[in-house]
Amino acid sequence: MRESLPPLNALRAFEAAARLQSVSQAAAELSVTHGAVSRQIRLLEDDLGVALFSKDGRGVKLTVEGLRLRDAAGDAFERLRSTCSELRQQTADAPFVLGCPGSLLARWFIPRLDRLNRDLPGLQLQLSASEGDLDPRRPGLDATLLYAEPPWPADMQVFELAGERIGPVLSPHHPQCAALRDAPASALLGEALSYTASRPQAWPAWAKANGLQPEALRMGQGFDHLYFLLEAALAGLGVAIAPHQLVADDLRQGRLLAPWGFVETRAMLALWVPSRRKDQRAERLAGWLRQQLD
Repeated sequence: MRESLPPLNALRAFEAAARLQSVSQAAAELSVTHGAVSRQIRLLEDDLGVALFSKDGRGVKLTVEGLRLRDAAGDAFERLRSTCSELRQQTADAPFVLGCPGSLLARWFIPRLDRLNRDLPGLQLQLSASEGDLDPRRPGLDATLLYAEPPWPADMQVFELAGERIGPVLSPHHPQCAALRDAPASALLGEALSYTASRPQAWPAWAKANGLQPEALRMGQGFDHLYFLLEAALAGLGVAIAPHQLVADDLRQGRLLAPWGFVETRAMLALWVPSRRKDQRAERLAGWLRQQLD
């Protein structure tokens, strides 16, 4: 004896017709034609080997077998509907966990967090900071905001937000600020440049873009994280290099200067979402981030 289920589309069409006591109303609920529902019911009857409806004047009524299947299917589909509704609500109520490098979080995201909460009040954002290689596939993360270079991996949905531009910055309190701020980029070849171990390629990339030999650069104080590097620059302790987005507020308020401007890199600031976790909240967050970065 066969123990497999009949085609689920046929069961769904039958359940709707039996519950509504109308093939036409079932067709409207399922957004299909009257004929499509009738064909699915006939398919189900052929599969089961019994009649589920019988003629009743100009309409139809359920047979004894149809009544039996109606009760079983109705209970099963109602439980499915209820469980799916609970799962959707659980997802909607759960916080949206965003992974983000600590430097980007502290210097760009947190100053805009109040604005985000006003603009996207239903997001319930939870932030998770990390430095170094931030794995967007890490369990517990719904999305990750980070700088990276394409091509993008096939198992990730990547929302490109803004291209990266990097440049040297220094504080007005730097001992050599007056001399350096009006000097050409080559003047930095004589400086002990501050750098971060998390972005060792930043200074060489900037030098190449400005026609300078990376080998001629002289590295000074190093820092584990970009956040500490920029704090040191703000204190006048050296010339640092950073993405424009992370120092834009400091430049506007005069806390840092960028006499040599910024150059584009191959990297993009992007929101990464594992393809298996596609979430409309990620799309809303990506749209908001683009507006802030314009």
